Amino acid sequence: MPPSKKHASPTVRIPAHPKIAMAIGAHPDDIEFLMAGTLLKLKQCGYEIHYLNLASGNCGSMEHDAETITRIRSREAHHAASILGSRYYPPFCRDLEILYDLKTLRRLAAVIRSVKPNILLTQSPNDYMEDHQNTCRLAVTAAFTRGAPNFVTIPRKVAGQYDLTLYHSMPHGLKDGLGRRVLPGCFVDITSVHGTKLAALKAHRSQQNWLGATQKMNSYIQTMVDMDREIGRQSKKFKLAEGWRRHSPFGFCDPAADPLQDLGADYLPNAAYRNVLEKGY
Repeated sequence: MPPSKKHASPTVRIPAHPKIAMAIGAHPDDIEFLMAGTLLKLKQCGYEIHYLNLASGNCGSMEHDAETITRIRSREAHHAASILGSRYYPPFCRDLEILYDLKTLRRLAAVIRSVKPNILLTQSPNDYMEDHQNTCRLAVTAAFTRGAPNFVTIPRKVAGQYDLTLYHSMPHGLKDGLGRRVLPGCFVDITSVHGTKLAALKAHRSQQNWLGATQKMNSYIQTMVDMDREIGRQSKKFKLAEGWRRHSPFGFCDPAADPLQDLGADYLPNAAYRNVLEKGY
């Protein structure tokens, strides 16, 4: 654990924050499956975009040993990030070892303090596997600590006060771990950038056999297309879409903040989701 300090580190107030969006996924290809279309639309809207997977992908193979597949998946993730035009950050966990622990939290908090995103995209709090859910928990807490000078990061980074709006992607299969349907809070039209999203996912070529054997995704490409098509169908407006749920603003941003609205006509709130939140059913 980092040494204790007698006095709090300074906190920097960031008055005129630039447009910066960051995606934090669990494994190489999670961003491409769930978030890449929205990242691309934000980039078109003038946002600088950043890309981090927490895990290395070392367990994602039936053919290669852990060291070999880690190298392969690192190359694939770098290539995918370059296709998206995003800055890439290296992972610092191993597959099935994304744990909600202090060291991992300190490391992720340091990355967030360095990037200073005002939009943070991350995994759903309810999904079919713990790596996804723990990535979500880590991202939420690491973002919350951005302005807490007494929370020491690894490496040490100065805390900063600024609004950060956090959005959760849809879970894989659009259902939680118990099979319950999850509704998007809003839709983002990704039809015009879907070809680039598809190319970024195709960069993860090593995953075809693995996902087919272990998760019954006989075509991981088609799985992504089908999910985007279904979210688009739910919107009743877009052909292909990604869905998002906005995290509570408390400790993060102004209660009215919803910067995905910067996407204009490509953004659509979901009235059905709002009814569920407000009426409790």
